[in-house]
Amino acid sequence: MVEPGLIKAAQAGDGEALISLLREIENHVYRTAYYIVGNEQDAMDAAQEALIRIYTKIGTYEEKAQFKTWVQRIVTNICIDKFRRSKPTVSIDEHEMVFQDHQSVEEEVLSSYAAQDIRKAIDKLPEHHRAVVVLRYLQDFSYNEIADSLDLPLNTVKSYLFRARQQLQTYLHDYQRGGVRG
Repeated sequence: MVEPGLIKAAQAGDGEALISLLREIENHVYRTAYYIVGNEQDAMDAAQEALIRIYTKIGTYEEKAQFKTWVQRIVTNICIDKFRRSKPTVSIDEHEMVFQDHQSVEEEVLSSYAAQDIRKAIDKLPEHHRAVVVLRYLQDFSYNEIADSLDLPLNTVKSYLFRARQQLQTYLHDYQRGGVRG
């Protein structure tokens, strides 16, 4: 994800290295925040807060953990705190549909509905299940990286993922049977 030399330079007080480091991770931080909190505005707020925390705490990073898991832990904790403090809102912009040239309108509409239903199903998960699903399937973290990021035992991560998959299957039952959203 990020060159170790850049991290060391940022920790040593090199301001330009720190800015470069933050720029390299900002999209990753935002994407994670968006998948966890579920809307653009809250994700932008959480990402900004995470980047500020990384900026101020870079000196506390130890190479015991991978840098990406350290960053992920910060982002996830901020998002969970934000989720606890406020009720989720929905942005009108999220429902805008942009059609691609390579797909038919029908395929694009069905794909959009499926994505919305999957997003809604993930949003229904308890926050600890949602966090592991986001990290595993949307951020492609290994089980060990998830355990490190969330400071959970490995078996707990596996258990949360198992239960989350069961819940998602229940929520998405119509799609499993080939049904269409009505």
